[in-house]
Amino acid sequence: MIESAATSIPETPLTVAAAAIIQDGQLLVVSKQAAPEVFYLPGGKPDPGEDALQALARELGEELGAAPVDPRHLTDIRATAALEGVPMLMTVFTATLDREPVPAAELADLRWTDGRDDTLRLAPAVRDHLLPLLRERGDLA
Repeated sequence: MIESAATSIPETPLTVAAAAIIQDGQLLVVSKQAAPEVFYLPGGKPDPGEDALQALARELGEELGAAPVDPRHLTDIRATAALEGVPMLMTVFTATLDREPVPAAELADLRWTDGRDDTLRLAPAVRDHLLPLLRERGDLA
């Protein structure tokens, strides 16, 4: 919450749609050119009038050149956005992709990880919220 001397104004969270794409026990993570050392889930912010699934399909097409197959709601994560440093509400879907992903648009790189690689810097929402859930579900190697 942002506090001022006169009023108290709640801060609207940044809304993000993201995909947990798991293949052979590995999670797909991507880095952005703006912060190539930090890895996130692929996805992004909805454009005006888009719902979460529409935003996810558009973002995966722009970022990876692929479309989500059979997206299903997994969880909603409330955390601080790693790049923007503001409150975030991330709607996460599980999905597969219709083709091999290739980084495009603002992406710098993509990797597959089981989340145990100490040299890979994961965004806090992925590291602290999503990885424990995926391990509990038995999705990661």
